[in-house]
Amino acid sequence: MTFRMKLLSAATASLVIAAPAMAQQTWTMTSTWPSSIELMELDKKFVEYANALTGDELQIEFHEGGSLVPSGEVFEAVESGTIEAGGDWPGYWAGRDAAFSPLATHTSLFNAVDYVNWIQQWDGKELFNEVYGKFGMVYLPFGVTNNESGFRTKEPIRNLEDLKGKRLRLSGLEQGKVLEALGGNQVSMAGQELYQALERGVIDGAEFSTPNVDVSAGMHQVTEYWSTPGWHQSSSTFGVMINKNAWDQLSEETQTKLEIAADAAMLWSLAMTEKRAIDGYQTFKDAGIEINRMDDESLEKIQEVSNTAMVEVACESPLAAKVYVSQIEYLDDYKPWREASVPFNLGRTPNGPDLDKLRECVK
Repeated sequence: MTFRMKLLSAATASLVIAAPAMAQQTWTMTSTWPSSIELMELDKKFVEYANALTGDELQIEFHEGGSLVPSGEVFEAVESGTIEAGGDWPGYWAGRDAAFSPLATHTSLFNAVDYVNWIQQWDGKELFNEVYGKFGMVYLPFGVTNNESGFRTKEPIRNLEDLKGKRLRLSGLEQGKVLEALGGNQVSMAGQELYQALERGVIDGAEFSTPNVDVSAGMHQVTEYWSTPGWHQSSSTFGVMINKNAWDQLSEETQTKLEIAADAAMLWSLAMTEKRAIDGYQTFKDAGIEINRMDDESLEKIQEVSNTAMVEVACESPLAAKVYVSQIEYLDDYKPWREASVPFNLGRTPNGPDLDKLRECVK
């Protein structure tokens, strides 16, 4: 190497060394959950993991639900780019496309690990992004909970007859169809409004989430009865909506780190919410709440009605049908091993809707 070449090489190296590092990006993220609702802990855990992994590349500034925009406007804020990210429960957006409903929960179908399996090893992660992608967003699922508590009421609900005529707060497109078919009346209401609505008798009862979350909403203070199991939401998913333009400005390495943070938060969420559910259960017991489990005959009827509702929701949009088909195909794939492993695998094989009927809705 000539002296000239050596000099040029040294100069180039010094420029590389002296060049400033890429400036750290800062994102604003909020949630659909206020600080009074324990579900916000799932959002905060994702942010904690993400900030630890991305370091100097990206830092996410988190704001509790309602502090930047109303909870119902988080979707629009992320879609428009007003903020870069928002934690959510997909079922809140089923009015935009019915496909959001099965991404969020089911009546009497998946348990939490079924969702994890489907998201990680079947088509789940891709379908989340196909649905949210219609609205200019990337989606990272980062939370799952097992079946929700059930209904918390002023009068006992032990069977289907007791459901008839009851005005019950219930979230979800699919869930509302089932409740109406069973003779109840769905009332839509934000979680932070439940305490006063129950206290004043505006509604006859309500579901919200797992026992610990229901405690954070104060529901043990304004109800006397608890109807189990939580057939209306046999499990639920949560995650973060990310504006696509903001996502595209990240390096592939940073994107991967965010995906790793989401996966880690999902595992944490499953174990944490199950542990906290025990504490919540005991709080309701100590408060003198009477716990009644619906009889098996009622649960069988609920499954039948739920299957019909799933097909109805699937047929509301081809994309919804595509999600349901993928989920039922997963159950069919998993069934032989699950049943060969009874009683040591993941519980019952759900007797879900007819796959051929769902496939007809895709067309």
